[in-house]
Amino acid sequence: MKKKVLVPLIVFLLGICFVGFIVYKTDIHEKEQRHTTAQLNASTYGERIKNEITHGIGITDTLKQVLISENGKFNQFDTIAKNLMSDSIESVQLAPDGVVTDIYPISGNEAGKIDLIHDKNRGKISRYARDNHTIITQGPFELKQSGYGVAVRNPVYLKDENGQEYFWGFTIVILHVPDIFSDTLNALSNFGYEYRLSKTDAPWSDTYKVVYQSDRQLTHPVSYKFTIGEENWRFEVTPKSGWENNTLIAEVGVIFAAIVILLSVLTRVWLVSKEHKNKFKILAHTDSLTDIYNRYGFDELAVKMIDKNPKSHFVAALLDIDDFKSINDIYGHAYGDNALKSLADNMKAFFPPDTLLGRNGGDEFCILLPNYTCEEAEELLQQFTRLPKTFSYMGKEYPFHISLGYAEYPTFASNRSQLMRCADTALYEIKLHGKNGCMAYRAGLSSGVRKQLGFALKDISEHLPGAFIIYRADKEDDELFYANHEFLHMTGYKNIDELFRLTKKSFRNLIREDEQKQIESSIWEQIDNGNENDYIHFHLRKADGTYLSVLDHGRIVESQQYGRVFYVLFMDWEDMHIHYSDKFSE
Repeated sequence: MKKKVLVPLIVFLLGICFVGFIVYKTDIHEKEQRHTTAQLNASTYGERIKNEITHGIGITDTLKQVLISENGKFNQFDTIAKNLMSDSIESVQLAPDGVVTDIYPISGNEAGKIDLIHDKNRGKISRYARDNHTIITQGPFELKQSGYGVAVRNPVYLKDENGQEYFWGFTIVILHVPDIFSDTLNALSNFGYEYRLSKTDAPWSDTYKVVYQSDRQLTHPVSYKFTIGEENWRFEVTPKSGWENNTLIAEVGVIFAAIVILLSVLTRVWLVSKEHKNKFKILAHTDSLTDIYNRYGFDELAVKMIDKNPKSHFVAALLDIDDFKSINDIYGHAYGDNALKSLADNMKAFFPPDTLLGRNGGDEFCILLPNYTCEEAEELLQQFTRLPKTFSYMGKEYPFHISLGYAEYPTFASNRSQLMRCADTALYEIKLHGKNGCMAYRAGLSSGVRKQLGFALKDISEHLPGAFIIYRADKEDDELFYANHEFLHMTGYKNIDELFRLTKKSFRNLIREDEQKQIESSIWEQIDNGNENDYIHFHLRKADGTYLSVLDHGRIVESQQYGRVFYVLFMDWEDMHIHYSDKFSE
């Protein structure tokens, strides 16, 4: 129960940590991407703004070149200035000796005719431009006409008759803010950015003054700096939606959280399913009455144990309760079950922990002792057989006894099924000798027992007409179980032991060698196609090594003890031809 809750909880907590990590990394990556993109846009659009301001400065350079070429005279100023005008230019001016004398257009700009060198607000920066031969920009300042402007003053120097340079004055252009860079700012705004354009108050100052900015405040903006003349400009941008992509983060968080929840649920389902599967597997392998392995579970584990340690010794034992039918008849099946449970409990308490215990069915039980020989297991099994065993009935304890037969692997068997058959033979030998005992398998037990027990082979086959054998219906293990007297007489074997010895107890070895593959294939092809009653013609090996041409007729029978077996009737091929030829000749 704890595992079914704890493991999914751990998966969920680890998953949430993983989701947090993914969200964190996504957030960092998104911020980096946005910073990179914003920096690229700041550089690109900042450079465009610089070029647009530089274009305004170019107007002052044009005026400057006219003055230089005309040696300080400027004819047709209005005409030239008019041609230089654009929507982003507020006015064009000339200021000889720093005093503004010419303005285009004059309408609305009359107040601009001032002495720049000595003006309270413009004097210091104008003198700096004059003395340092540098272009200066000043502003923004409010225009009387509306909006804001930035003044660009370009100092002009000429030479006198002696070739000495002297300050002529300024060529000036008033740029209309933000018209001068409106296209750039509109494009940037459409891309989803807030912006701010600033410049230093003066060439000697580090304090920035905002030239123009968008409506909202900027949060942790990226910037691009450029220089015009000796003044520093700074263009800053930040995404309107901020540096975090909250929608993406939410989507990533929800998706991965859903995956984590799904994994947690699936883990829970898997654990519950596994638990149920284990329970069902245990139920499928366990005898519900005695709580030890059933026949299927015992056989499966016995095969695994032997296959895993093929060179080790194992002892297998089969046992049953003597006269168990009488217990059921006298006391009732409930008390018979009581005896079975008592026997199973005795087995679990008596044998070592690594012993494999099982119930074959009915009152028959099986034991597999790993790393034992028959000699080493003899005393242990004898003790268990003699151990007092009882069951309760009406408040009293009633004794019962068992018979036990055992055999050793690999001394008498090459696999589990053969080992259990040997133990079974030893068990029935005990039954023939009075029950309530324990016996090890030994060579020579099989034939006598097989004629009297198991399938009741002798009783059945001796009353069947013709030569008969019985063998295991298994492609890989076709073990001979029995042959009747007529078969032994027909094939010349002295007895069944000689038959078993010369054929190595294999039906395959009764078929002439060159026919073996064909005959076996033909038999199993008929079986697989559901035709169990067809006849097969082949040459049967006799005791002297010669072969007899026979016709066999087989039928598969299911046995609780041995599984599928063949009952096979043999007829002498030549005798049949002679017999039926005589019949037809009549």
